[in-house]
Amino acid sequence: MKLDYDVKYGLEGVAVAISSISCVDGVKGELVYRGFKIEDLVENSNFEETAYLIWFGNLPNENELDFITSMLSKKRELPENIIYMMENFPKNAHPMEVLRSIVSILGMYSNNDNSTLEDAINLTAKIPTIIAYWYRIKNNLDLIHPRDDLKHSENFLYMLFGEIPEKSELFDKSLILHMEQGMNASTFAATVTASTLSDVYSIITTAIGTLKGPLHGGANERVLNMLDEIKTKEKVENYLNSLISRNKKIMGFGHRIYKTYDPRALILKKWLSNMNEKVKYFDIAVKVEEEVLKRFESKKIYPNVDFYSGILYNYFKIPKEFFTTIFAMARIVGWTAHAMEYCKNNRIFRPRTIYNGPKNLDYKKVKEVERNG
Repeated sequence: MKLDYDVKYGLEGVAVAISSISCVDGVKGELVYRGFKIEDLVENSNFEETAYLIWFGNLPNENELDFITSMLSKKRELPENIIYMMENFPKNAHPMEVLRSIVSILGMYSNNDNSTLEDAINLTAKIPTIIAYWYRIKNNLDLIHPRDDLKHSENFLYMLFGEIPEKSELFDKSLILHMEQGMNASTFAATVTASTLSDVYSIITTAIGTLKGPLHGGANERVLNMLDEIKTKEKVENYLNSLISRNKKIMGFGHRIYKTYDPRALILKKWLSNMNEKVKYFDIAVKVEEEVLKRFESKKIYPNVDFYSGILYNYFKIPKEFFTTIFAMARIVGWTAHAMEYCKNNRIFRPRTIYNGPKNLDYKKVKEVERNG
């Protein structure tokens, strides 16, 4: 059946909003938050400051930074009832399932019925606690409660392991890399929910559910699985030959927007290469990158942020199944910023589909319905 309409599956290239939050230039390989290049932010900023920038549209002064830091540090703890529920969850529950469920439940503890900055800050503060508590519960470890004297990322690592590891500033900066990326699938899903004037907890539950899908979040976990299978850099060529011969995807390569090297991947690679110690998986990853760039030079397939981020998380001893929750822990800033921005000039999303099914069928009662075979 010939259609009279041009259907854009996946909405590729279709603009659905006007935003001043970020700019992704896929041709130049640039990522900009509120006018600031990502390279400058990771070099000079931190999680709290960049979150303020994305939420409010400008870098904070000293008082404003103290305000956002204080707000985030005071809202970290979870209600005791929620902790009790988590302790009774199945131990094999995936961290993203736990995160999605607890964020939804937290909505019942809020007095706000729509999207507010207060709720955005509240959830941003609590998501690291949800992740850290589940890590401790899953591994039969005593809970480590949040401290309000630590920065956002330091407190998270402390709650996981009981100490703040060396080079923790790199983990903090990695959250900046994942904080915002335009109208990706989870941000779009969050914005659709926001367009109904739903509350922040519903908006973020939607986003987490979308991020959980294997085509969106979780690629860095599968990159590490791939590097585990390769085992040594000497086996890279044979491994890639096997993947290519079976038309299998090489994890961590390619991006819907970037047609050149993902700037976030470049930054992560630089950090890992500058470590004064051997970082597990890094030498294999570099060899994989060299081979892929050589074999697919004409197709311009480059590493994306997922290719190296999992190696950094593994360096901090974070288990693979928690990687996507780290993504959510950072991206909630972008999700909430887009939700609040869109609602300022809100129009509920209502796209259309093109019907290509039968018409004018005659109704038959159940006894009259026949099936071949």
